[in-house]
Amino acid sequence: MTYSLPRRLTAEAIGSFFLFAGVIGSGVMAEALAQGNDALALLANTVATGAILFVLIAMLGPISGAHFNPAVTLAFALRREIEIRPALAFVLVQVAAGVIGAFAVHLMFDMPILQFSTKARAGLGQWTGEFVATFGLVLTILVLLRTRVEAIPMAVALYITSAYWFTSSTSFANPAITLVRSLSDSFAGIAPADVPGFVLAQIAGAIAATALAGWLVKSGKQED
Repeated sequence: MTYSLPRRLTAEAIGSFFLFAGVIGSGVMAEALAQGNDALALLANTVATGAILFVLIAMLGPISGAHFNPAVTLAFALRREIEIRPALAFVLVQVAAGVIGAFAVHLMFDMPILQFSTKARAGLGQWTGEFVATFGLVLTILVLLRTRVEAIPMAVALYITSAYWFTSSTSFANPAITLVRSLSDSFAGIAPADVPGFVLAQIAGAIAATALAGWLVKSGKQED
């Protein structure tokens, strides 16, 4: 079933709101309860993020494709599976709804609504982590679209759950959530000055994954 653009954008807004709120809110709660144990806080943050991802993709995927992520939208635009104007609208909605999600978390936890993160996340190791995290995420989605589409909700949730731990950056893998996390001086935050480096690495990872997936699952009579 093909849904109208307003419905698709609404699905993207709902998904981005709850995903971004889930990441930031679970970070706030985890840090408060972990009593200084960063490993325990990260574990709690990871479980909550993976869980909400599965629910949102399963629920909203049939409507909008459940991008919730400009890197994913970019991949589909490069494959010409979404036109430029709808793609730009997707990105704007992802960012706007994500900002509202962050503000809702601040309101729920009695924190200042408008704030900026002071958590430094920069350097080659961090950027490499974001390239790897985004590359793997986009590759997972694009390959499974051709091989096992029904597995995408669980696969993406499990991939992000794992990538929180095997990447140096704890796997933001999403330019919109990177920007939004700079607006929260909490466990999941990133200093605004460090956002451009993360976003560039994420875009590079998405482009590389799109190119590889296009070759890996290419259909045709002639094999390379």
